[in-house]
Amino acid sequence: MSRGDRAELSITVRDTSGQTISSPANVKLYKNGVLSDQSSTSHGRVFFIPRGLGDFTIAVEAAGYKPAQKDVSLSIPVKAEVDINLQPDLPSNVSVGVPKQPLLSPKAQEALAKGLQALADNKLDEAQKYASQAMKLAPGHPEVLYVQGMVYMQRREWAQAQTVLEKSVQLDPNQARVLAALGMTLCNQKNYEAAIPLLEKSLKLQPAANWETEWALAKSYYFQEQYEKALAMVQQARSEPHASPALVELLLAQCLTAVGRYEDSAQVLREFLKKNADGPDAATARRWLNGLATDGKIK
Repeated sequence: MSRGDRAELSITVRDTSGQTISSPANVKLYKNGVLSDQSSTSHGRVFFIPRGLGDFTIAVEAAGYKPAQKDVSLSIPVKAEVDINLQPDLPSNVSVGVPKQPLLSPKAQEALAKGLQALADNKLDEAQKYASQAMKLAPGHPEVLYVQGMVYMQRREWAQAQTVLEKSVQLDPNQARVLAALGMTLCNQKNYEAAIPLLEKSLKLQPAANWETEWALAKSYYFQEQYEKALAMVQQARSEPHASPALVELLLAQCLTAVGRYEDSAQVLREFLKKNADGPDAATARRWLNGLATDGKIK
């Protein structure tokens, strides 16, 4: 979640309904009133890696929308997710309201930031400590609930994660990463039917998602026997950087077998074994490959 000792700003520009805007937006990053960086959105998203920490202002302009800005304080080098909602540039006699999240106190913000950093460092006990502090200070804040849910997920406590993340979604139903987390939690509990609409909505809100979301949706499609959809989604996950070969390649082989592409499945398994001959999933890959040969599916 961090780039060495440098923070990252991940900015999503949305309309008043919570959907990412389709038209390009110009995003400028200011530090202490001085322009630090600027870029245009792609699918409503833009990323900055500031050269230092401190207080920043994000200014956004897009055709058909009123300009907007948001202040962000980065005190530790973590990846900060920032949503900015744009109001349509309507005539003066038409007004559109923008739903607002409850504000976090400085202490709650500090506990939240420390919890995110501990998660990034895989220090789960420390992450739980700060998540608990934030929960005491702001128990009804969707961001706090999300972080607590992520701690549960890292500990594979799926039922607890589901409960907390469902509350976060109820409070803010258009947060792509919360929808993805809840969908993955349901997928891990083999509740694939319930996971699919959440993961689909997450990818609609944030097309440039990480590979885990796409993989979880592919797995859910597969176990719901939607094999063509599963194949397309796992191929998309495979193209993402940092995708786990074990998870992605083995699911890809399953999907290819399910649609009758046996030779392609065998080739995926052979390539996987070349690179992971002594890995923990090698035995599974060999068993599947031998099964294809025994059943006469491959030569």
